[in-house]
Amino acid sequence: MPPSTPLPRRSFLKQAALAPALLAALPQLVAAANPQKGRSPIPPNGGTILFQGDSITDAGRDKGRYYANDASGMGAGYVHHIVTQMLGRNPEQQYHFYNRGISGNKVFQLADRWEEDCIQLRPDVLSILIGVNDYWHTLSFGYKGGVDVYEKDLRALLGRTKEQLPEIRLLIGEPFYVEGGTAIDERWAEGLLPYRKAARQISQDFGAVFIPYHSIFTEALEQAPASYWCPDGVHPSLAGSYLMAEAWLAGFRG
Repeated sequence: MPPSTPLPRRSFLKQAALAPALLAALPQLVAAANPQKGRSPIPPNGGTILFQGDSITDAGRDKGRYYANDASGMGAGYVHHIVTQMLGRNPEQQYHFYNRGISGNKVFQLADRWEEDCIQLRPDVLSILIGVNDYWHTLSFGYKGGVDVYEKDLRALLGRTKEQLPEIRLLIGEPFYVEGGTAIDERWAEGLLPYRKAARQISQDFGAVFIPYHSIFTEALEQAPASYWCPDGVHPSLAGSYLMAEAWLAGFRG
């Protein structure tokens, strides 16, 4: 597997305020993570968009409120920021958004609920952010899987999805941690890196848009510490969730 290509550093980010610098640079950062030709563009006009993942996607959503575009069902994280922007700015498009992230999930747990929580919804676009628990739970929760299991399971899940929904468009989020968070120690830099590389390679192989969350948060630390963006290093704050949403929207729009 080829190593990840580091995103270009932009020294001007050190000199300017967040809004005009980092936010303006997000489309460039996302584009730099998607150099390959032939990936499927994301259609900007309408359709059903499904978000899948773990607690970062779940973000405290009310799981009893599972209908499309239900505010309580979107959670309080990056998905909520995305949905409010896209619905508010595009009333003519008739988007239908669903959030099916579940806290604590690893890839195999997504697979266990995939028929109900993905296939039956028949999404036009699937956004998936998974992998932090696949690594984190090996440190302190007794989970015996590793990056090989993560990659095999994620490839199988996406292959199954494409087989049943051949026209689906994919966005894959990079598993990330934020240096300086209270749950982060010296093991994370080396430990999560193979998962990040695997997610990037899978994204390329499936023609997905890759959202380089880890690299984006690394850039954001030039502006403010982890306590501002993501206090425990795993679960983003309101500011971190907004940053994730802006990066996702840059990938969606191309």
